[in-house]
Amino acid sequence: MQRIKRYVDTVIVGTGVSGLYCALNLPADRKILMITKSKTEESDSFLAQGGICVLPEEADYDCFFEDTMRAGHYLNNVRSVDLMIRSSRETIRALTACGVEFTRNGEDFLYTREGGHSRPRILFHQDVTGKEITGKLLARVRQLPNVTICEDTPMLDIIARDGRCFGVLTEREEIYAADTVLATGGIGGLFENSTNYPHLTGDALAICLRHGIPLKDMDYIQIHPTTLYSQKPGRRFLISESVRGEGAKLYDRSMQRFVNELLPRDEVTAAIRKQMRKDGTKHVWLDMSPLGKETILHHFPNIYNHCLEAGYDVTVSPIPVVPAQHYFMGGIAVDEYSRTGMAHLYAVGETACNGVHGANRLASNSLLESLVFAGRAAGKIAMDEDKPSMELYQRLRPRDPEHINRYAGEILAEIERMKNSRE
Repeated sequence: MQRIKRYVDTVIVGTGVSGLYCALNLPADRKILMITKSKTEESDSFLAQGGICVLPEEADYDCFFEDTMRAGHYLNNVRSVDLMIRSSRETIRALTACGVEFTRNGEDFLYTREGGHSRPRILFHQDVTGKEITGKLLARVRQLPNVTICEDTPMLDIIARDGRCFGVLTEREEIYAADTVLATGGIGGLFENSTNYPHLTGDALAICLRHGIPLKDMDYIQIHPTTLYSQKPGRRFLISESVRGEGAKLYDRSMQRFVNELLPRDEVTAAIRKQMRKDGTKHVWLDMSPLGKETILHHFPNIYNHCLEAGYDVTVSPIPVVPAQHYFMGGIAVDEYSRTGMAHLYAVGETACNGVHGANRLASNSLLESLVFAGRAAGKIAMDEDKPSMELYQRLRPRDPEHINRYAGEILAEIERMKNSRE
């Protein structure tokens, strides 16, 4: 098949929060192409409910740091954690400058708390924080004359030669770029029960495997303890951890509490699964009524309406919940500037692993981590003046890859291999 050749300064694969923020932080004179496997709004960034962490005051630094490390079983990259926390307030200022609105108490931000946090430090917009942030960033990117977005354009491979990335291949195009940013999201599409969009199948990870680009912590896969139980196939609806942070309770078959709801996610998940085995049930119960009707309607309207459509009024009765695959802490190994093991190839967001989350992500650190390190990638790209010549581009002969749908087996095999290597 003869592909069309396209030449840009930077190609970004993915239109979630990390890809968009990277584009917004690149110089305005750079020609940028963003491609996405599906539609721009069909990224997990739009689905994030709970909020985004921030350091509310300097006195909270040690506590924030310890909460993140403890949730990650102290397997976190200390430098990455420090960079994320130290950059949090600057990042929030950048978001508000883009028009992102967080819930306030008068002029001041209103903070909420989630499991694993020792104090409230999470900013939110009702229970659709991800939609608020990602939607506003997408609107800003669409206004940029130097950025082009192509939907329904899966990446099939990267274009590489002599240890350097020169762009990406799609079904129709050879896209040549001085710098390539992989922002392709998680791996939920590989699992039967997941809160992720099904088209997120870890394609960038398999491509890196084939090119010998190092991956890291592939077996660190987070299960969210509370998704709405359903017998129907498809993506699971997440019940935000914020509801437990605000006082919702978990009950067993006999409507008795069996766990501290504010423990980190992996501990709550383990307790739920243990209780389900003990009770012989396929779910446990989550009671939001202790929050009060006013709090539910104002803080969690999306959850309220979705559950009502499913036949549950969360203001008066518990809902059935079950754990489901939610977040991927592993990924393409990157440094503090989001550089991969191949020159001029960057990875940001959930597809990258800078070690900030360790073995288990602390609630609401994902949006913050994605933004901070996407911004650092953009800063590094902006300083790089190493641009390939047109003559070099024209000498490259990309290989024709297998179809992307065959990548899933390679990722699952690598997850299993890494898991076995730890035992």
